[in-house]
Amino acid sequence: MAKGREEGEGCVHWDGVIEGMPLIAKELIAGGVAGGVAKTVVAPLERVKILFQTRRAEFQSIGLLGSCKKIVRTEGVLGFYRGNGASVARIVPYAALHYMAYEQYRRWIIQTFPDIGRGPVLDLVAGSFAGGTAVLFTYPLDLVRTKLAYQVVGSPKLNVKGLVHSEQVYRGIVDCFSKTYKEAGIRGLYRGVAPSLYGIFPYAGLKFYFYEEMKSHVPQEHKNDLVVKLVCGSIAGLMGQTFTYPLDVVRRQMQVQRLLSSNSGDLKGTMESLVKIVHSQGWRQLFSGLSINYLKVVPSVAIGFTVYDVMKSFLRVPSRDEATVEVVTNKRNTNQPSSLHS
Repeated sequence: MAKGREEGEGCVHWDGVIEGMPLIAKELIAGGVAGGVAKTVVAPLERVKILFQTRRAEFQSIGLLGSCKKIVRTEGVLGFYRGNGASVARIVPYAALHYMAYEQYRRWIIQTFPDIGRGPVLDLVAGSFAGGTAVLFTYPLDLVRTKLAYQVVGSPKLNVKGLVHSEQVYRGIVDCFSKTYKEAGIRGLYRGVAPSLYGIFPYAGLKFYFYEEMKSHVPQEHKNDLVVKLVCGSIAGLMGQTFTYPLDVVRRQMQVQRLLSSNSGDLKGTMESLVKIVHSQGWRQLFSGLSINYLKVVPSVAIGFTVYDVMKSFLRVPSRDEATVEVVTNKRNTNQPSSLHS
């Protein structure tokens, strides 16, 4: 009986904690968990994709299966997760900011322009601005993740015949941050941010647009089904990524250009870099790793949206329209004079 009472009291305490959380905090937690889970699941494909985009000669020629075998042979299974620490360190605050900012921008637009429609176009605009906001705050972590993933360093424990163990330029997240900052200051930590912003505005917007558009065609009784959320998220990620992938390739090559051989040329502006890659590497390079990215984006976006919705349900976040009404009501009540002074 005492044990049951303690469990009941624990439940009541936890319920009180959830109920006492501000709405923004709930959205930040839900978004952070969603991003961390999704990114970890697809980390191996992300590593191979980055190597395809940046180490063209070494990995593209041997294909996806060959690249996987090479990583296992030279670095072991943990090689698939090289740079994943930085990736998760980036994606948790990024996803938290992205989802929270999306909800905030959406509410702000509705409050500022009350006559605006509540359809997918609203999600397109809110998602685009949310993506840009999240990128600006977390971009240095993305750059560090890419630099760490770019390194192919043979483990001394793996005595592979004929393998030359290359020098490890960066020995971890902090070391990479420190060396990049010493080399080029703040500008170095934001190298490649322009194509990131050009890409994230349409991608983030289209991702939310397609997700909400797909869900709007689902019968009400099936809207909370996990399979439905996964399918809608998959289509959203697939469509959004297709239109913006070349900018992702440009961004990756700009991020690691200081690690490339000196004869590769310096990539400066986004458009100049785009033209230079097409001229020197061919237009196909702009879509290098796209097939892998499809394999990665489909489960990543699907899992991200699904975990986000599940976490919102667990944290008892009200529906978007309910939250908007609640915020507007609270705002009106705050602005109204007290009855004692009337």
